[in-house]
This record gives sequence, C-alpha cells and structure tokens, in this order.
Amino acid sequence: MKKLESSLLNMTLVLTGVAVIMGGILAFVNHLTEGPINEQKEKALADGIKTVMVCNDLVVANTDEVKQNDEKGKELTYVIYQVKDAKGQDLGAAVESTTMGFGGDLKVLVGFDPEGNILGYTLLEHAETPGLGAKADKWFQKGQKGDIIGKSPAEPLTVSKDGGQVDAITASTITSRAFLKAVNNAYKAYKVTPVDGESGATEQTKEEE
Repeated sequence: MKKLESSLLNMTLVLTGVAVIMGGILAFVNHLTEGPINEQKEKALADGIKTVMVCNDLVVANTDEVKQNDEKGKELTYVIYQVKDAKGQDLGAAVESTTMGFGGDLKVLVGFDPEGNILGYTLLEHAETPGLGAKADKWFQKGQKGDIIGKSPAEPLTVSKDGGQVDAITASTITSRAFLKAVNNAYKAYKVTPVDGESGATEQTKEEE
C-alpha cells in the first residue's frame, strides 16, 4: 500500500513538474512572438489606411475614439484615424467599425473624404462563410455589383431587399446588412469627431439607428 501511495505521489510530482515546464515554455514562446505579431498588425493597419483613403503619401494626424450604444444598448467603440496629405491638407478619415455578422464579428475599415463620401474600405476581421459572406471584401468595391464607393451614408445605406439602393451579396443578405450597418455606423462616428481635435475619447449615446 505504501508503495502504491509512493508511486502516486511520484506521478503527481512528475506531472506537476511537466505542467510547470510546459507553461514556462509557452510563456517564453508567446513573449518571443508577441512583438512580431504586433508589428504585423500595425503594418496591416497602416496599409489598410492607405488603401481605404486611396493615397500612399499620407500622415495619420490624429487618432480618436467614439463610443456609441447600439439599439440593444451595447456600447461599441469606433477608432477614427484622421488623415492629412504631405502638405498638411485634410483628406478625411479612416474609421474602424465592428458589427455582428452571420458567423461572428465583422470589422471594417472605411475611408471617408472631408464631405463624408466613401473613398474605399477593407475588411480587417471576419468570420463569415468562405465563398459566401467572405465576398464582402470585394462585392461592395468600385465597379462591383454592390458598389458603395463615392456614396454618402448621410442617408443610411441599405440592401435593395429592404428598399435600399445596394445589391446584397448573393445568398448572404445577413452579411450584407451587417456590412452596411458597420459602414453606416462608421460614418456617424466620423461625423461626431472634431477635426484637428486632441486625441481622446468622444462619447455619444445613440438611441436609434
């Protein structure tokens, strides 16, 4: 009996030691990869801003946040990157906006000119079905079936099925609605952000969409 207890104790000690060692290795690997991953994300964001603003020679003059509540009372945060050209002229802003799509969060980066017209967009994150909802990356681009480039969401953009002016992605109406909601919300966040203001958070409670 004592031999059995001793064996169990040894096994417990060995397993505990292995767990501690593995935990240390994973923490070390995470520490090594954290820097490169963050750098990659920053580069992807910088490239995304240039893409949606349709300009390679630009400077992010200011970064701000706008907090709004959706129709269910959930607080959403929008990140606004106010952009200027090399001469210091205002180009508008790129806005990060997230909504719930068919498969999960749908994060969009939308570029607006100073008047609020859409210059371009790109998907930063999505969990939509490959081949269907994932088509949002191209479907609403200039010259495509759901083209929204050059439009102003001052009058919210909606799919034609809901009486709007934008063609939904074939067999992906839910994703299309979510995408356009993200764009509309990005516009609202952009319009309440003070131009050339100091960095900080701007809070706004949105009772209705």
